[in-house]
Amino acid sequence: MQLYPINAGNFKLDGGAMFGVVPKTLWTRTNPADANNMIDIAARCLLIEDGNRLLLIDTGMGNKQSDKFFGYYHPWGDDTIDSSLKKHGFHRDDITDVFMTHLHFDHCGGCIQWNKDKTHYEPAFKNAKYWSNEAHWEWATQPNRREKASFLEENILPMKESGQLMFTALPKDDLLKNSALDFDIFFANGHTDKQMIPMINYKDKTLCFMADLLPTVGHLPLPFVMGYDTRPLLTLDEKEKFLNLAADNNFYLFLEHDAHNEIITVKHTDKGVRLNETITTNDFFN
Repeated sequence: MQLYPINAGNFKLDGGAMFGVVPKTLWTRTNPADANNMIDIAARCLLIEDGNRLLLIDTGMGNKQSDKFFGYYHPWGDDTIDSSLKKHGFHRDDITDVFMTHLHFDHCGGCIQWNKDKTHYEPAFKNAKYWSNEAHWEWATQPNRREKASFLEENILPMKESGQLMFTALPKDDLLKNSALDFDIFFANGHTDKQMIPMINYKDKTLCFMADLLPTVGHLPLPFVMGYDTRPLLTLDEKEKFLNLAADNNFYLFLEHDAHNEIITVKHTDKGVRLNETITTNDFFN
């Protein structure tokens, strides 16, 4: 097995929205804001090469939305999925599986693109299976008013219309062991219903793709919960359980949204679970 970071493009989000009720004087210590209160955010995806399978976890926003739409998110940097894949010797047509932690636009927007003539949408990975789970799919396609702006039909419905959509099994509790994709999956419901956190065995280590359960290093303290979470009190419990598990077992946490920290480990302290070590993807994967 080989792993590769795939940078789908950086953007910015309002720091207050990213940290909910936490005062700005606290969250700016780890996530400094610009004059407009915006903080740096990454869309760091993960590519897994395992035998004949080439699996991509999450796809960023994509590029099919309007200039007005992207104007809200202030894209920065030159990274794209295509340039990142090319850097590692791959093309999007090589992808066999796309795993979506959840269907918010900044995680699955790159799954779907305009066709050549811009007359309809089509899968951006024509040879891939698209993996979600049935409970989250129903949640996303019949969205509540709180999340409706994050679940965009053009990002989601073409997956099913193409015949490429697949569902993982659902666990009896919160952990699916030995999924169809050969990694365990932790299910979390605080941010959105049935968000999936892949837990990948790699060279006798466990690498966890944290998605929105832990967006950045700055979100390690339990009360530091995003304003975007639909059930913040549940996020508190899920973070506590997972971070304790990570500290006990020396898990490596792959941060999708932290623009400046790629992989971390955590440890127990008198103040709770806190940062232990920061590791670059280059050092971890090579």
